[in-house]
Amino acid sequence: MLRRKERTEILIQYDSCLAAQFAAEITDRYDCFEIIAPHYGLTMMKMRESAQNSLFYIGEVLVTECKIEIESHIGIGIVVGMKNELAKHLAIIDAAYEANLPETVNWKEPLHIAQEKINETKVKKQALFLDTKVNFDTMEV
Repeated sequence: MLRRKERTEILIQYDSCLAAQFAAEITDRYDCFEIIAPHYGLTMMKMRESAQNSLFYIGEVLVTECKIEIESHIGIGIVVGMKNELAKHLAIIDAAYEANLPETVNWKEPLHIAQEKINETKVKKQALFLDTKVNFDTMEV
């Protein structure tokens, strides 16, 4: 079973239509109450300094946040940038998982397929970068 962080990363990195599809399944069958409508905010972004392995704040980043309630369970959607619809969809999906709704069982396979496609795309990008990498060991002095 995917954890909340992994599930959210997949829904953000993959096509936003998947999140919209999952959210539509829930809104068609359940009452969804907007506790906090999608709104913009700033949050501090952490970075890990590699030499001393310490955390520091690199600066602020714009986020869109939303909170939804379904069956007395609250879901939160937070996404970087100005993405009102995606934040709302993420909040609905999170609330559905928090409420243990039966529809969430059917989402396991599409999420795994999306994760595989994301991984394939990352591997292809890494291969492109490695093709342009200079090997200094073979260069003559």
